[in-house]
Amino acid sequence: MATIRSQWWPTAIAGDWRGSRILLRPLRARADKREFLDLRLANAAWTRPWDSTSPVAGGVSMNFAQLVRFQDREAHDGRLLPFAIDVDGALAGQMHLFGISRGALLSGSAGYWIGERYAGRSITPYALAMLIDHAFGAVRLHRVEVNIRPDNEPSLRVVEKLGLREEGLRKRYLHINGAWHDHLTFAVTSEELPSETMVARFRRLMGESE
Repeated sequence: MATIRSQWWPTAIAGDWRGSRILLRPLRARADKREFLDLRLANAAWTRPWDSTSPVAGGVSMNFAQLVRFQDREAHDGRLLPFAIDVDGALAGQMHLFGISRGALLSGSAGYWIGERYAGRSITPYALAMLIDHAFGAVRLHRVEVNIRPDNEPSLRVVEKLGLREEGLRKRYLHINGAWHDHLTFAVTSEELPSETMVARFRRLMGESE
């Protein structure tokens, strides 16, 4: 059976937020390797409590080049949008739309992490707003969800700043930092943005104009 190549990858999304240029773009296997590894190492303690892990002993280990190739294949096959978050030309984190489903569901789940030095500047909610607009626009999805541990206060503030609707608690939903954890689900559908983009809603909720 022939593989259907995604028409939505590779792509990049850019916007300006409080004097910074925010870019969602593909990771580059060679150009980003050192910066990515340095960023992960510097933020290991910051991200470890929220990092997804494999429940299978040993799991699957990939080096950086293998990770980029795997994510790129998943993106080309239409199951994933694996963006790097770039802030003013520097690699700052990652934001993915994964589990993309077509057919009757037309949905995807968003996940993200950002370096500690960039926290507190509302960069993550702005980037997520851009991702949601892209999902509802070019990718033609109907729903985007975000699943967050109830004790992950920084991530809860991200969805609060976007006004995402809470849908309830999923018990032992994702394997995080070595154990199964409950997650709260937040979501938005395209009907909930009838007259403005998510970026516009975010700016309005933050008291800022275009």
